Parts: sequence; structure tokens; C-alpha cells
Amino acid sequence: MKPFPLPLRVAAGLAVSTAERVRELPRQLAGLPVTVVSQVLQASMRVQQHVTELAIKGDNALSNLRPVEDTPSWATFDEDVEVPPVRPNLTPVADVPEPRSEVNGHVPSLSELEAELGDPWAEEERALAEDHADGEFDAPESAPEKAAKPKPGTPKIDKKAKSEIPKTSAGGYEGPAGLTGYDQLTLPQLRARLRQFSIPQLETILEYERAHADRSSFTGMLSRRIANARKAEETGDGTEGP
Repeated sequence: MKPFPLPLRVAAGLAVSTAERVRELPRQLAGLPVTVVSQVLQASMRVQQHVTELAIKGDNALSNLRPVEDTPSWATFDEDVEVPPVRPNLTPVADVPEPRSEVNGHVPSLSELEAELGDPWAEEERALAEDHADGEFDAPESAPEKAAKPKPGTPKIDKKAKSEIPKTSAGGYEGPAGLTGYDQLTLPQLRARLRQFSIPQLETILEYERAHADRSSFTGMLSRRIANARKAEETGDGTEGP
């Protein structure tokens, strides 16, 4: 079979290529924006690379014309920097008070502190005396004969306790139950000392009071103290039992 002439074959191939391009045209149109953008980016990147290469070549050419610094300006160390001299602080300082002459570094002893602070018992007696009103425990004047009689519920005092009270050489009584200066004590002062006495000692003091001054405020307070102490003992014995 004899082949077709070349121009005919070229024309047939061109027709087939045109038909294929026409069939692919819708797909190419859909991807045309992406293709255009990618080509633009590639072109811009090529331009940037070309500009960078030109800048590098320019730096190399100019570096030969400019002398190199021995010590760059950024290469500085702390010891190379001159530190300005420090100016003295001329701000006035507050005067420090001198130590007191009476102390002068001496640590006071316990006895000296007690002498300065005073007796704590005296402070308590003074506070009780301020709280106590005059005639607080005194009996009314209209019934003096009833004040001498013990009230119902008053603890009974052993009559032999009176004979056991120590006597002085002058014939009077010294402080009952070892309480010296009893006759000079006020009611608040006596009240502050009652907690350190036992029931027999309280009974001795009550008998002494009835035998001498017989002050109703003192006898009433002593009687209540004895009753409370006995009640506390009975309560303690009851709780300790089986």
C-alpha cells in the first residue's frame, strides 16, 4: 500500500490535535486560574533569586573597596567599657539615739525586774479593791442581831478550832492559818488569797473572824467559800468512784 502524501498526513494530524484541544478546553478553563497563579509565583521567585544574586555580587565587589575594621563596633566587652566614678551619697542619715544611761548595755536581773514591775498580788488586790463597792457584803443596819447568826446551810465550825488558833505573847491573835496581818486586810484582799487555803484553814479563819471583828461581809464570804470547796470535793469524789 502506497503511503499518503506528507501534506495530507500533516493536515490530518492537525485536525486530530485541534479536536483533542477542543475536548480538553473545559477542563483547562477550570484549572486556568490556578495555573496562572502558580506561574506568577514561579516568576516572582525567579526574580527574587536573581535580585539576591545581584546583591551578593555587589557586596563582594564593594567589600574590596572598603577597609575592614580591626574591632567591630558590636564586639565590646564589660572590661572595655569605662565605668564612671561613683559619687558619694550625701543624703543625711537620721541620728541614732544613744543608749539610755540607766541601762547602758546592762541586762537587768530577775530581782530587778520584779522590783520594777511590782508585786503581782498587790496588782490583783488593787484591781479587786476597785471592783468592790463599799458595803457590798455588809448586812443592813436594821437587823444587827441577825447578822451574828449563821444562815441556814452555813457549814458548822468545830468549836475546838478556836483553841487551836496560835496566840502571841501580847495576848492577841496573829494571822489565822498562817495569814499574817489578817486584821488589816480588806475584803478584796482576803478574797484574792482564799484560793490557796484548804477547808480546815478556811474554817480557822472563819472562827477567828467570828471571835473578833465578826464582820458580816467577811463571814458570809468565808462561809460561801467553804461550802463551794466542800461541794467541789464531793463532786470530785463522786466522779472518781466505780
